[in-house]
This record gives sequence, C-alpha cells and structure tokens, in this order.
Amino acid sequence: MPIIEKMQSIDRRIIFLLIALAVIIPMLAKLVIPVRPSPIVQAIFDKVEAMPAGSKVLLSFDYGPATVPENQPMADALARHCMIKGHKVYLIAVWATGEAQGNITIETVINGEFPQKVYGQDYMQLGFKAGNQGLINAIFTDLKGMFTTDANGTDINSVPMMEGIEGLPDFDLILSVASGKPGLKEWVQFAGDRGNIPISGGVTAVEAPLLYPYYPSQLLGLMGGLQGAAEYEAILVATYPEFKETSSGAMILMGPQTIAHLVIIAFVIIGNVGWFVLRNREKRARME
Repeated sequence: MPIIEKMQSIDRRIIFLLIALAVIIPMLAKLVIPVRPSPIVQAIFDKVEAMPAGSKVLLSFDYGPATVPENQPMADALARHCMIKGHKVYLIAVWATGEAQGNITIETVINGEFPQKVYGQDYMQLGFKAGNQGLINAIFTDLKGMFTTDANGTDINSVPMMEGIEGLPDFDLILSVASGKPGLKEWVQFAGDRGNIPISGGVTAVEAPLLYPYYPSQLLGLMGGLQGAAEYEAILVATYPEFKETSSGAMILMGPQTIAHLVIIAFVIIGNVGWFVLRNREKRARME
C-alpha cells in the first residue's frame, strides 16, 4: 500500500498511544518550555510588585477541583507574590468549592513557604458565603455584616487585619481566580466598576476570550488558562530566583501540553495532505 494510503488509515489506537507518550514523557522529564510573558499578564505582576508593603489584597477563589490544573497555579503564584511583597491577603470564595482550594494555598504556599507569616495579621480566610454576585454586591458596603466570623468561627472584629475594613473600597486590589459564573466578570461589574477598585486575576482558557474586552480599562490584567499561569510564574521566578523550585508548576505542565498539541497538529497536517493528494489522484483518474 502506498505511503499516502497508509497515512490515511492509521489505527486510532496508535494515535492515542502517541498522544499519551507526548504527555507522559515530558511530565516524567519535567520538561520546561521557555515562556515569554505577555503585557496582559505582566500588568498584574507590576501592580502587585509596585504596591507598598501592607497593602490589602482580596484574593477570591471562584473555582472547584475540575479546573485545578489551570486555576490553582494562578492562585498559588498570586498568593506567593503577595507574601513576598508583605501584603495582607484576605482569602474569600463565592463558590462553595472555593474555600477548600483557598485552604490548599494556605497550607502549601503561605504556611509551607512563609512560616513566619501570622494568621490574622498577614493573612486570613474569610471562607465561603452563598449569594453569588449578590454577595459581592452586599459586601461592597458591609463586609462585616455578611462575614461576622472568619472561616474558623473567630469573631471578625477580633481579627487584627480586619481593622479599618468595612467594605470592598477599603481594599487596594481585588484578585479573582475563576472558572465560571460568578467569577472575575462579576467582580468587575459589582465591585471594580462600582467602586473604581483595581481588579485582576485569572480564568480558564475557554473563558479568557470573554474577559479580554475588559482589558485594560476595567481589568488591569488577566491570566488566561495554563499559559497565563506559566507566564506569571516565569516573571516571578525571573524576579525572585529563590522560588524557582516551588513556583514552576504551570511552566512544567506547559511542556506536556505543548508537545501534545504539536503531535495533534502533525496528525492534522498529515490527514489533510493525504486527503488532497488522494483527491487530486482521483480527479486525474477520471480525466483519463
């Protein structure tokens, strides 16, 4: 059988095997693909970097376990950067599954890498409250009315870093890591636009195109998918090389993703070339 016919009849099991190898081998080798940060991601880093130590940052976990590979590296990188700069981080969730993801960031990033940070002074977990965008609208003016305690049940007024915090305008920056609704878009609509509060964050790759129109007037920056998370990590590692070992998760995941995409593109090209060759061959045969 000629090579073209063979390419057109490749067993799908071979394709699945090659895709699996394209993912497994780079993962085992911890292949790191060079990442060039885009201006839309650089803008987030520059904002966090430029704020004075002690700035108040609200970090919202608006996603669940299904999108952890994309969202968790974003949240971890943002929390890590805030800790490096000495900002006060207030974790919150408008998704029921978000509080658990925030606790993972506290355990692995804040407690794991910055054991000197003190709960209630440097960071705190407000946790989840029901209400979706209605919750955002309510805490704009009365955060303590909705969150009478923190996630641990401690009276909110007894937490030192809550002094001077009455509503969302008291924060210097709001960051949302999201995978749907309510999410980053709702933070823009019900907090950023309403109070002229700087808003930024990251979303899954499928959601990112819906948020790009908000940049740069309503969103100061945006991480889109795993690529966006990898870009933020690349800037962070370049600026603070001592965090290379702990802040390269998304960059490592980009290796398997890139190789797998190249394999898929190769098969698409092979399939199309074969189809055109066979079609032209059939045309010539009919003309004869």
